[in-house]
Amino acid sequence: MLPLALVLLFCILGVLTGVLTGILPGLHVNNIALIFLSLSSAIVSAFSFLSDYGISTDFILVLICVYIISVSISHTFHDIIPSTFLGAPDEDKALTVLPAHSLLMEGKGYEAVTLSAIGSYGAILFCFFLIYPIRFIIGEPLFFYESLREIMLFVLIAVSLLLLATEKSKIYIFGKKGITPSIVGILFATVVFLISGFFGIITFELSVSSPIGLSSPVLFPALAGLFGTPTLLTSLMTKPKLPKQRLTEVSFDKKTKKSLFLSVVTGSLGGALVSVIPGLTSSTGTVITMTARGKSDKRQTIITLSAVNTACAFFVVVIMFITLRARSGATLAVKDLVSVVEWTELLMPANLVYFLIALIFGGMLSYFLTLKIGKLFAKHFANVPYLLLIKSTICMVIILVFLFTGALGIIVLLVATAIGLLPVQWGVRRSHCMGVLLIPIILYFI
Repeated sequence: MLPLALVLLFCILGVLTGVLTGILPGLHVNNIALIFLSLSSAIVSAFSFLSDYGISTDFILVLICVYIISVSISHTFHDIIPSTFLGAPDEDKALTVLPAHSLLMEGKGYEAVTLSAIGSYGAILFCFFLIYPIRFIIGEPLFFYESLREIMLFVLIAVSLLLLATEKSKIYIFGKKGITPSIVGILFATVVFLISGFFGIITFELSVSSPIGLSSPVLFPALAGLFGTPTLLTSLMTKPKLPKQRLTEVSFDKKTKKSLFLSVVTGSLGGALVSVIPGLTSSTGTVITMTARGKSDKRQTIITLSAVNTACAFFVVVIMFITLRARSGATLAVKDLVSVVEWTELLMPANLVYFLIALIFGGMLSYFLTLKIGKLFAKHFANVPYLLLIKSTICMVIILVFLFTGALGIIVLLVATAIGLLPVQWGVRRSHCMGVLLIPIILYFI
């Protein structure tokens, strides 16, 4: 009983930490994963007294992994709160801002949070039933992943072209008639994609170092600048006046329940796809999913995008045991901490069972916490000093970047912010900034 109790305890601690990473823009799961990876030896030493109760050092490392995975799943629930009330998402929630803000300006910010929580929790439940089908498709006997690796270059190019071709923004430079504005919109999106890719190529060659000895991921300031600070700066300049929020409960009739189910299913499948293909993130997966999903209203869009985000966090853990490849900062830390045994038998590896407990139990806790915290935000947000909060968040991002990556990281953050402002100013999707990953990976496969 003690091992299970410890797993649940570390899961609860991870969920509470995920609340912080979710509601504080700029504080990401990857930062927490890197911190605990750096502190793992100290944590093992601190909990060495558990050896008297039959708890080994290896199991303490498993508990650290349970904590990190719980943070990652909790984060996907709670990051809808700043996406809705601050307009400050990370890269995985970038596409949710428009429909969530639309509801916020109608006084229905809490409804947006509720819809997102439903989408995320629905994805947890659906993904659980997909585990074995995914195992048999990706691994033995179908070995889909091995076949996919042979054509990965063409898959990544096709995904990149799909991202650009589905850009719907119209930019009126050469007149307002015909398809010219749409073509100009796609061209502007292509410029953002290529600039981000060139920036990524240069950034990956840089060597940053922390002034206090932390792990130094160069992608942290790059992604923070591309997806976080531009929206914060825009919110700072626009100074929106928010209406009083209504705390109405969300209800579904027979027709909307069918749409809800479709949104959760397509979002979960999109998240599963993202967890397999390198270079794709949830923001990229949402574009693919929404293209396949077809026309939907803003409420179903929020549900779909949240399902993609959570399903991706769920499946990167499962896929890690099938392909032995990590697709996120959290799973990279997990692979460094514990032995990941390839899942080839019918029964799951023991560590995967512990991690699934963290994902499912953590998802359940996160669902109720998201509703509770979202209601508190909706009730009291009018009394919060909005501009001061935005300024404080920007300062926190800058401080975190310096602590993790030093002065060079600050330069990367500034350049990335300048690039990230381009889609905001031009009105094209910010997901095109994912060229920062896609183009270097395409060149790697070439």
